[in-house]
Amino acid sequence: MSAAMANLATVTDVPSHRSHSSAPVRLWLFAVAALVIAMVTVGGATRLTGSGLSITEWKPIMGAIPPLTDADWHEAFEKYKQIPQYHQVNKGMSLEAFKSIFWWEWGHRFLARLVGFAFLVPFLVFLALGYVRRALVPRMVGLFALGGLQGAIGWYMVASGLSERVSVSQYRLALHLGLAFVILGALIWTALQLDEEPETPPASDRFRSGIIVLALAFLQVELGALVAGMKAGLAYNTWPLMDGQVVPNGLFIAEPWYANLFENAMTVQFNHRVVAYVLAAIAAWHIVGVLRSGPATATMRASAVALGVAILLQIALGIWTLLAQVPLSLGLVHQFGAAILFSIAVWHVHALKSAR
Repeated sequence: MSAAMANLATVTDVPSHRSHSSAPVRLWLFAVAALVIAMVTVGGATRLTGSGLSITEWKPIMGAIPPLTDADWHEAFEKYKQIPQYHQVNKGMSLEAFKSIFWWEWGHRFLARLVGFAFLVPFLVFLALGYVRRALVPRMVGLFALGGLQGAIGWYMVASGLSERVSVSQYRLALHLGLAFVILGALIWTALQLDEEPETPPASDRFRSGIIVLALAFLQVELGALVAGMKAGLAYNTWPLMDGQVVPNGLFIAEPWYANLFENAMTVQFNHRVVAYVLAAIAAWHIVGVLRSGPATATMRASAVALGVAILLQIALGIWTLLAQVPLSLGLVHQFGAAILFSIAVWHVHALKSAR
């Protein structure tokens, strides 16, 4: 064991002249982040098509191989027939229909495995070649561990719909999606921070307000997960009024009152609308402040403008998706847009931090 630790120390403690450039490492991290965005988007497809429960087992290694023979397909279909979703939602579906939902879920899991592979193998190569600074190794290991945890939480989510429910728990869906966005943000932040020395300068007002915008964007993602998990977007498909009113009746009809925040479809959708307005207002105030700031760097200004455009487009897309009653195409673009918006918000906060 001591010899192995000594070897690792030798690999990570390389001479500075071997760390030629951070560009390859940054490109790799951005590529992994792009794969995470793709995985989030395909995950949205599994939800919108009701495909998430089509694979009733968790086999991290062997599960990478899909059914190859007719007998394999019938075996997988028979397992699906044992869960409530088949009996209450899809009873009598054909094998071909089952295959269509199976491939969405298999594709989502395949992308998850691909993300893990695309992270681990290049990391080991860059580590051996001396392109990863020793101080960054714990963070990289932590990112890989988060990816493994995400896989376990994904199965924890799926398991919630295999015995009593016909869909996954909205709470577990929010946990699964939230962790995906944490991993996405951490990848982007790490890529942007590669050339920086660790420091803790005093926080500026613009940095603090940028953090608030980022936090609201994350909260909006989590509220969107609750909307998706409860299929709350399929009702109250009008805008700007909801159920004919600015503030509809029935927001707090369940007891205890806080259960409405997570289990009342009207309240969940209303909160998703309201936080979008709050995010837009606070972001507008923040962006105007950045653009009017004399010391603002070009990156701060560019990221601020990009953030404002992304928020406006995402709100417009959300309204369109709602009015159209959440078709698959718009639902996917909306989820993709959320990942892009969040990525831009992370970039902007990093620009604010670097400028300090």
